[in-house]
Amino acid sequence: GKGLRTKVNASVGTSSDLVDVEMEVEKARVAQEAGADTLMELSTGGDFHEIRKRVVEITDLSVGSVPLYQAFIEAIRRDGAAIHMKEDDLFKITAEQAKLGTNFMAIHTGINRITVERLMKQGRFGGLCSRGGAFMTAWMIHNEKENPLYSEFDYLLEILKEHEVTLSMGNGMRAGAVHDATDRAQIQELIINSELSDRAYDYGVQVIVEGPGHVPLDEIKANVILEKRLSGERPFYMLGPLVTDIAPGYDHIVAAIGASISSACGADFICYVTPAEHLALPNPAEVREGVIAARIAAHIGDMVKNGRREEDLAMGRARRDLNWAKQYELAINPAYAEQIRCERTPSDSNTCTMCGDHCSLKIVKQCFNFDR
Repeated sequence: GKGLRTKVNASVGTSSDLVDVEMEVEKARVAQEAGADTLMELSTGGDFHEIRKRVVEITDLSVGSVPLYQAFIEAIRRDGAAIHMKEDDLFKITAEQAKLGTNFMAIHTGINRITVERLMKQGRFGGLCSRGGAFMTAWMIHNEKENPLYSEFDYLLEILKEHEVTLSMGNGMRAGAVHDATDRAQIQELIINSELSDRAYDYGVQVIVEGPGHVPLDEIKANVILEKRLSGERPFYMLGPLVTDIAPGYDHIVAAIGASISSACGADFICYVTPAEHLALPNPAEVREGVIAARIAAHIGDMVKNGRREEDLAMGRARRDLNWAKQYELAINPAYAEQIRCERTPSDSNTCTMCGDHCSLKIVKQCFNFDR
């Protein structure tokens, strides 16, 4: 929330193609070790209960989930298609996941008939990238019914309050391409979620409002202002955003660029993106890279949003003084920083192999004192 450090979430979980529980447990461990603040367990393959139970047991972090995934995938396994999902099962699964120790849940409350109508009338260049949004939209159109998470919102709040679960209001209409950013469907969902966030707050359920995932750089500030204004300054959770669509394999960098801007503009919570985004289920090494990139972005944003610059000041002084031990200590990934320097050992232990004998800091230090 406002005034606090920007938090970073890391998502783990199986897919229908890759069900390796031990790898997902390792990814959760790596994410925590790399400095993630929260985890989301988003499995769509295998034994949902067992996987989530293992992740909750091995981490000290708050764990989130998306109950809608399990409800629709169990309908596919049982009846052959997501459109056969039963409304009672959706709420039953939500309660079961809450009892298992889930701390927050992304729930797609803002998709209703009006939202879907906006989507169908305007269309999309990049389609609908939210798995939960796609499941629910298809279910609503086929069954000609309202989204039960919207129509039975008060019942949902009862479940969440009983188990002290934070409601993360899902962004099922988020753009999957920068050319679809800030369109009518996305904004309609934000309006609905903002209105529902008031009801949740009055009922005593903590709320996070989720935001878009693909947004051009020049639209990020507007998206943050809109969410804050419409929701009454409630915490804003963004998937970066990714600011270009042409860099598969490097989307952790793309998302970090967007996240640094969104954090600086007031976003409170950032979901990491890994190098595997849009290509494959990430492995543990890619999870680590994603967390580190997101943490860097969050810190850059906090330098603007909260004036959090003490670490950078300390690093500047440590570099001036050629204090390598202090530089490693202050680095966002100390072990990696030390590893790089030690693998290319300088002839002078006070310098590095980039400049060697011609280190500017060493030269100037012999002439006068820079201390401040």
